[in-house]
Amino acid sequence: MSFLQSLIDPRKNWFAAQHMKTLSKRLRKYGLRYDDLYDPYYDLDIKEALNRLPREIVDARNQRLKRAMDLSMKHEYLPENLQAMQTPFRSYLQDMLTLVKKENAEREALGALPLYQRTIP
Repeated sequence: MSFLQSLIDPRKNWFAAQHMKTLSKRLRKYGLRYDDLYDPYYDLDIKEALNRLPREIVDARNQRLKRAMDLSMKHEYLPENLQAMQTPFRSYLQDMLTLVKKENAEREALGALPLYQRTIP
């Protein structure tokens, strides 16, 4: 493990653990998961990974985002009993995102053109 990885590992660095704890608390207040924070318009790999996920998972993500926006607009948080049930670091996107990035790297290594390219409007 490199020095940089040990700096961001919450098990080895107290500051990283405090950051993860604070982030978890803030995500629980709105009922979000960490993977919900990824923006499909910013990174086209994320958009592709979301397109490959089952419809139920994407619908649940969209529902969490809508609920979080609604709570934020009302200046409210989830009730305490619902906050306790939230799992902010349960990943649903990372495996598919890793697969998409690996496929793109393989495609680039073989000299093929990318499936999608970002164009500036």
